[in-house]
Amino acid sequence: MDWTLAFVSVFAIFIPALMLPGPDFIGVVRSSMARGTRAGLMTTLGVTIGLGFYAGLSLIGLSAVLLEYQWLAWTVRICGGLYLGYLGIRLLMTRPASLDLDGGNDAGTGNPLVFGFLVTLTNPKAIVLFTSVFATAVTDAMPLWVMAAMVGLVMASAAIWYTLVTLFMSSRPVIARFENAQHWIERAAGVCFIGIGAKILADSRNPLTP
Repeated sequence: MDWTLAFVSVFAIFIPALMLPGPDFIGVVRSSMARGTRAGLMTTLGVTIGLGFYAGLSLIGLSAVLLEYQWLAWTVRICGGLYLGYLGIRLLMTRPASLDLDGGNDAGTGNPLVFGFLVTLTNPKAIVLFTSVFATAVTDAMPLWVMAAMVGLVMASAAIWYTLVTLFMSSRPVIARFENAQHWIERAAGVCFIGIGAKILADSRNPLTP
């Protein structure tokens, strides 16, 4: 079988979805602009690991489990929505801090890698995405190396995209332009996280569908 078609069908859906603003994007932008390049890249690494983790679980059957046991999908959504809301409240309460344009400042609390991983892990949209993507492409006859390559490409795509986002958002011209708005960037990210968390909680009553 020609597995090229499977790759094309998967990434024709995944790449546009990856580039659409969501919790991962907001998390990377927030870390990059409020904490510098290093924090942005560490957040990117966390997001990449999280997406690879979900892609791997989807390939080994997590999607089928969530579709079969809707209460588990509901639990994941509730926990994810509450966590994003919690992150949003914390960001709204963040005190103003100056940013070193060389990226040496690590203003804020928490490990940016763990932050990126948890934002992705508690984003039910990622589960729905991979459920939809892999449900149309993965079959029992698919070799293990093809599945591994898919996960690898998911992670590579995420790493490249969010690295570009980080380098742009933490660049000197961008930071200089928003030098006096760092605290408002934190607050804006907080509002976005709360809004997304609320939307996830509102959607949690709807059944998860492939």
